[in-house]
Amino acid sequence: MPETITELSNLWAKIKSLLEERIGDPRVSDVFLGKTRIYSFENDVITVSTDTVLAATILSTKYQNLADQIAKEVIGKPVKVSFAHSESLKKTPSPVEESPQYFKNVSINPALTFDNFVSGPSNLEAKQAGIFVANNLGKSFNPLFMYSDPGLGKTHLLHAIANEIKGHNPSIRCLYCEANDFIEQYVTFVKDSNSLSAFIKGYDVLLMDDIQYLAAKERTSEFFFNIFNHFLNQGKQVVITSDRHPQDLKGFEERLKSRFVQGLTVSIGQPDIQTCINIIKSKINNGPISLDAFDPRVIEFIAEKFSKNIRDIDQALNKLIYYTQFYRPTKYISFETAMEALQSLINVKDAKAKLSEQRIISTVADYYNLMPSQLTGPSRQADIALARHIAMYLIRLMLDTPFTKIGYLFGGKDHSTVMNGVTKVEKTLKTNTALQQAVNEIKANLKA
Repeated sequence: MPETITELSNLWAKIKSLLEERIGDPRVSDVFLGKTRIYSFENDVITVSTDTVLAATILSTKYQNLADQIAKEVIGKPVKVSFAHSESLKKTPSPVEESPQYFKNVSINPALTFDNFVSGPSNLEAKQAGIFVANNLGKSFNPLFMYSDPGLGKTHLLHAIANEIKGHNPSIRCLYCEANDFIEQYVTFVKDSNSLSAFIKGYDVLLMDDIQYLAAKERTSEFFFNIFNHFLNQGKQVVITSDRHPQDLKGFEERLKSRFVQGLTVSIGQPDIQTCINIIKSKINNGPISLDAFDPRVIEFIAEKFSKNIRDIDQALNKLIYYTQFYRPTKYISFETAMEALQSLINVKDAKAKLSEQRIISTVADYYNLMPSQLTGPSRQADIALARHIAMYLIRLMLDTPFTKIGYLFGGKDHSTVMNGVTKVEKTLKTNTALQQAVNEIKANLKA
C-alpha cells in the first residue's frame, strides 16, 4: 500500500489516466477529472477531492463503478473510490482535539516537504530516517536526533516530517518549535503556575529545532527533560535537531544526553558540488526565471562559492534574480552579469582581489618569459600549458578562487578543465623537485 504523499499522488495519477482513457470524453477529463486530487487512502477507501460539488456528484453517480474497477486493477485488490468536494472534506469533523494553551503561534510550513528536499550523499541518510519515522510514529528510532552545521537542511526536514504525517492523518498534531520559542513559552508557563500536561496538551509529535540553545539553562532543560520523557513514555514520536552530536553538547546533564542517543542519531554533512547544483536548479525551477535563462557556469559558480550553507545559496539566488528582473532586466543571465550582480557577496570586483589574480598570472608569465595573454589564451603548447596550470594552481591556493571563476579568467575554460590542471600540479609537486623550486620562487616573487 502506498505510504508517502508522493506514492499516493502517483497512484491516483495512474488510476485517473486509465479512467480518462476508458471514458474517452475529453470534456469529462477537463471539466470533472482535471482538478481531482487524492485526499487519503484508508481502510481500502481512496478518497478523492474535486473542485466543485457538481464534479463530485457526476463522478460518484456516473463513473463510480468504473473507477472502482480500475483501482482494483491497479492495486491488485478490491478498493472503493470515493469522490467528495474539497470544501466538504475540510469541514468533515475530525476527532476531538484538545486545544493547545501554549505554542499557539507556531506553525508548520506546507512548502517544506520531502518532495522538494534535494538529497545527495551528505543528507540522504537523514532524509530516509525522516521518512521512516513519519510513517512509523513512535515504533522505533525514537527519538530521532539530526545534527549538522547551520543552514544544511535540518529545519526543512522537521517541517517535511510534519507535512508527511499530516498527509496521512490530519488529526495528528505536530508541535514544531525552535529552542528559543520553547524558552519563551516556559517563562510564560512558570508565571501561570500550570501543570506539565497543560504545556503540551493536544500534541502527538514533538519536533524540537536547535536544542543546543537550551544549554546552560538548568531549569528550562530540566523541564524539557520531563516533557521529553512524557512523549517517549506515551509512545509519541520525538525529533530533535542540533548543531552538534548529542555527546558534544555543552551545558546539558549526562542523563539527558544519554536519552538523546537511545534512538537514532544521524548527521548531515556539507553538500558536494553536484548536490548544490541540483539544489540550485530545483530552486530556479520553483522561481520566476526559467532554468534555460541561466548560463550553466553561473549555476556552477554559485554552487562552488556558496556550498557551505544553503541559506547562502538562497541569498545569492535572490540577489541575482532581483538584479536581473528589476535592477537591470535581462532575458539571459550570463556569467558576466552574475559577477556584477553578486559582487557585494563574493567581492568579485574587489580591486585587491582582481589585482592579485592578475598579478599571479603576470608573475607566472614573467617567470617563464611568456606574455599573460599566452597563459589565458587557447595555446596547448607544452611549456605554455604548464605555466597556465601553475597559475591556476596558485590562484586557487592563494586566493581560494572558485574553479568557475578561474576558468573565466583563462578564456572561459570549463571548471572541470581547471580542476584537472590544478590537480595535475598538486600531484606533480609531490615528486618533482624542479617544479617545487619553480613554484616556491614564484611565491617569493609574489610576496616581494
